[in-house]
Amino acid sequence: MSELLLGLRLLLGSGRGSRARFLLMVAGSAIGVCCLAVVLAIPEILTAQDARKAARDPDCSNGGGVCYSSKGDGRALTRMDPYGSEPLTRIFVASGRESIDPPPGIPRLPGPGEIFVSPSVHELLKKDAGLEQLLPGSEIGVISAQGLAYPDELYVYVGTSLDQLKSGARLSYFGARYPRFPTVEPSTLDILRFTLAGVVLLPLAVFLSVCARLSAASRMRRLAALRLLGLSQKGTQRVNAAETVAAALLGAVLGLGAYWVVNQLVSRVGLPGFKWYPSDGALSGSTFLVCLVGCPALAWFVGRAGAKKAAANPLAVRRSAVEKPPRLWGLLPLVPGMGIVIGYCVAGATGHAPSETSLSAILMPLAVVLVGAGLVLTLPVLSRALARRVARVTSSLSLGLAMRRNEMEPGGALRVATGLVLLVYAASLTQGILIELDQVSKNTARVQLYTMPLGDMSPRVEQAMKRVSGVRGHAVLASSWTDPNSEKLPSSISAVIATCDQLRRMASAVENCVEGRSARLMISGYSDNEFSKPGRRFPFQLQNAEGERRFVTVQVPSQTIRYHDDTATQLAGSGSVLIPPSAFPKGFRPQTRTTLALISSSDPDTVRSVLEGIAGVDPTIEVELDGVDAAALQQITVIKTLLAVGMILGLIIGVAAYLVAATDRAVERRPQVTALTLLGARPRTLQAVQVAQVVLPLTVGLVLAVVIGKMAESSYLVTGGGAIFWDGDGLPLLLGAAVGVVVVAALGSLPLVGRRIDPELIRRD
Repeated sequence: MSELLLGLRLLLGSGRGSRARFLLMVAGSAIGVCCLAVVLAIPEILTAQDARKAARDPDCSNGGGVCYSSKGDGRALTRMDPYGSEPLTRIFVASGRESIDPPPGIPRLPGPGEIFVSPSVHELLKKDAGLEQLLPGSEIGVISAQGLAYPDELYVYVGTSLDQLKSGARLSYFGARYPRFPTVEPSTLDILRFTLAGVVLLPLAVFLSVCARLSAASRMRRLAALRLLGLSQKGTQRVNAAETVAAALLGAVLGLGAYWVVNQLVSRVGLPGFKWYPSDGALSGSTFLVCLVGCPALAWFVGRAGAKKAAANPLAVRRSAVEKPPRLWGLLPLVPGMGIVIGYCVAGATGHAPSETSLSAILMPLAVVLVGAGLVLTLPVLSRALARRVARVTSSLSLGLAMRRNEMEPGGALRVATGLVLLVYAASLTQGILIELDQVSKNTARVQLYTMPLGDMSPRVEQAMKRVSGVRGHAVLASSWTDPNSEKLPSSISAVIATCDQLRRMASAVENCVEGRSARLMISGYSDNEFSKPGRRFPFQLQNAEGERRFVTVQVPSQTIRYHDDTATQLAGSGSVLIPPSAFPKGFRPQTRTTLALISSSDPDTVRSVLEGIAGVDPTIEVELDGVDAAALQQITVIKTLLAVGMILGLIIGVAAYLVAATDRAVERRPQVTALTLLGARPRTLQAVQVAQVVLPLTVGLVLAVVIGKMAESSYLVTGGGAIFWDGDGLPLLLGAAVGVVVVAALGSLPLVGRRIDPELIRRD
């Protein structure tokens, strides 16, 4: 304890310079802890949102899927549709004879013709009159925060009767262990954690270490003096650790306070595609423990390690002995990390991408951490080797002085450059994540395809669907009948029931279509159905409105139609048979896997108008949008927003590390700069020396960061199972960022050489 008190007394009594450096350490620690709290709070926010989602989910709302209970006689049906770029969730509820407790957020279940809406839907109803078609009924209340995942969620409870909700499943209660539509899927959440670890936590650890080692040279001389006065080795280390722990602890308290302010402000404003309640962002006990105990503990170990040299050999420190060259043990983390990365790159290049994801889920994060740590530890070795070689061959005084300084002190300039190098490395990794997310299915076509089951749809409703405003084409898709009791491999073909005029409205290319004649649809680049061979016969089961059934046999024709459409996935497969409606008896239509297909423009306003028109005909019908998954797209939006948050935090950490280290280095280098000035060195020469000292090792580090980062990005894409392994679109952006970093570092080195000469700095030294 006496050594700790001595360290604090030395801190308070060592002049304004020491107190200024202490405040700089506190500010750096506060920034780091605030960023750490943001990273740790993100999973807690997602967990809080999923808990509210699970508490309101009907137990059997999946419309015929797995039902956890069948005791109740009520019914529920969940419909999720895209409303612009956001999902609109509608819960249709029909109460039975038994009473059911309402879900959180509403006082009771809505009756027939009644709806409870979220605040955002309440505001939209005032602006969009067509939205009322999706929500049949009168608004009787607003869902409170307990029943919403996030403040601007589009969520509605629609009351209806049992007769109108025949397609719904039995409803016994509200609440489940896990939400049906989580904010982020567990597999995608693993991607987020992996990215934040590489983008934020790795640079953060380096940044906190930089803050803990500020004014290292002057402190080492002071500690060496204490050691020579008789203080023990462990006592000397504790004295140094006292200052770093005090700064880290005070910074942790200030950082947590800063996070509270940030959470209160940002949660009320929201981020693009991601909002939360302020209470969701409240820090848990484990987060407080990590910040208030973990960060000072890190500072303690860094402080003890930093004082090891002064405690072991104080005379060498006081006499400014030549430092030992960095050892090659820094390559140890880089070698296995690069081995994993190169192995996955080779596997992807040779067409042997790994299919086992559980092992990759462990190896890839491990490789990213090892490569990042190895990149930092290897830079002093490479910088010293490069500086020695350049100093031997150069004839420039400025470059020679700079390289000799880097050779004697290879870690000095790299302490400034490390944060910026890791920033570029993390940016490359984040680009790989964004590439994988962009491979998720989404509609980029010029048209939008809507499909809905036709089995229980009456002819009147079918005709009304075809006349919905915005629909420019329609057709019926069906499959031939197969015997469910047959032991043979069932053979079946797909059919498009439409006229040539209807087909032309649906497709962008239709050749050789003759009205009233069946033909095979041939699509270039697509393989044909193995059963669709000319001359083969297939039965189709038909049914009319009165329930009468009959079979009609269709022979695969030899005539072909060259066909192609602009949907995200082809409306009909190659080898499907076009059957004119006149080929079936009047009033009859196929009953085996039959769907009604509508097509419109992919303009968002048109899509929303068509969905509202379909809901106006039947609000409970299930509509599948080709290439559009509202829940998946919402998750991608959330992930991209959180990745942007991670990159911003990484940028803050990288810039803060540079500013803190550059300021500290400017103070430490003043005696050497003053000595060179008194010896006759020109200010321009000294400025060139300072720039070269930082720029050359930084350039080496950035080249390694770009190369290794692109390799790590490619290996991640290989393990992700996507269609793209190698991508060069983001390389110009990375190179531009690297050049910008070099320019910023060069400009930041210029103020290290001042115009005023203070010989007192040399006398003190």
